[in-house]
Amino acid sequence: MAIDKALFTRAQKHLRRDVWDAWQSYSLIENGDKVMVCLSGGKDSYTMLDILMHYQKQSNIKFDIVAVNLDQKQPGFPEQVLPKYLSELGVEFKIVEKDTYSIVMDKIKPGNTMCSLCSRLRRGNLYTIADEIGATKIALGHHRDDLIETFFMNLFNGAKIETMPAKYRTDDDRHTVIRPLVFCKESEIETYSEVMNFPIIPCTLCGSQENMMRKKVKKMIKEWDEEFPGRSTSIFNSMKNINPSHMLDADLFDFEKLEIG
Repeated sequence: MAIDKALFTRAQKHLRRDVWDAWQSYSLIENGDKVMVCLSGGKDSYTMLDILMHYQKQSNIKFDIVAVNLDQKQPGFPEQVLPKYLSELGVEFKIVEKDTYSIVMDKIKPGNTMCSLCSRLRRGNLYTIADEIGATKIALGHHRDDLIETFFMNLFNGAKIETMPAKYRTDDDRHTVIRPLVFCKESEIETYSEVMNFPIIPCTLCGSQENMMRKKVKKMIKEWDEEFPGRSTSIFNSMKNINPSHMLDADLFDFEKLEIG
């Protein structure tokens, strides 16, 4: 289905604005950074790379970009797509082959979700690659909808109030990970990606699992938004408006020192 030019222009404007707002809010990229942009072949990471390249040219912040893809040896993965696209784009890139697919298929029982193990294996390999190329920042393509879904997954399954941060240090304090798309709506990424005609590579692992909790949470939020327009925006804004003294976490707020007066 063809997308109206005005709709694309609005999506492009919003995405660039939202990335810049997140950038400024969390000091995502600084002068002299070498940013490893993790490219999966999906709409989110293509959009992230495109917008970061835009600001590499249009902002006064001087930084380098290296696009990195981890070829996990999934059956049918079109190995030629990303090298061709990135070469034509003129961006520095690195393709690394690691057969994590076989490990996931060996360890995960049929019917169980693969995301957790697949993500850990992928993340560990990406950290190693970041060391090899001297990256100062690792950029992941999670967007606003991912953060909202993760919030509810942690709430329902993990009994904790937590989502994906825009910026964090890894547990070993060796890497800084950033998420430039945290303010971006998935619907606008979809619009932008379709018109830009990115060469999308579907995921044959988690993307094909219908029983995933994330898909169920996504469906729940979509239904809420249809019945109560703007609800997801309100939920997202609440993540930036936390009052520790009105929660119950004694490690986060010192209730013991409260005095009656």
